[in-house]
Amino acid sequence: MYEQKTKETNHSVIEFIEAVESPKKREDAYKLLDIFTETTGHEAKMWGPSIIGFGSYHYKYPTGHEGDAPLVGFSPRKAKISLYFATGDTKREELLQKFGKHTSGKACVYVNKVDDIDVDVLKELISQSISFLQDLYPTT
Repeated sequence: MYEQKTKETNHSVIEFIEAVESPKKREDAYKLLDIFTETTGHEAKMWGPSIIGFGSYHYKYPTGHEGDAPLVGFSPRKAKISLYFATGDTKREELLQKFGKHTSGKACVYVNKVDDIDVDVLKELISQSISFLQDLYPTT
């Protein structure tokens, strides 16, 4: 049976951020921590060894695979900062057009630094992602 790799842990978010090598990435991580906390109303939690997540939802796919994941999150990685939003949300693409300098994959949006992006659009992306996931996976 499949075991989910990225689970919520009790590790310290602050200790994780303090261990980020680049002072600029560390500073950006604290900015993002404030933005995500304020926008979501959720306390930051570590998910796996390197994702700072906010809130959670339980998903279940038609295949029967299910698990828990953060509603939104970020990770100050060595190369770029990864921002985690819902996949499959068409409004995400609209918002990304006015987001600023970034690249994106299926689930992640990658930025070099917070100064490259529009923070108001980031807040919209966070809120939209949460609404989308809560509609898709309502709590019972």
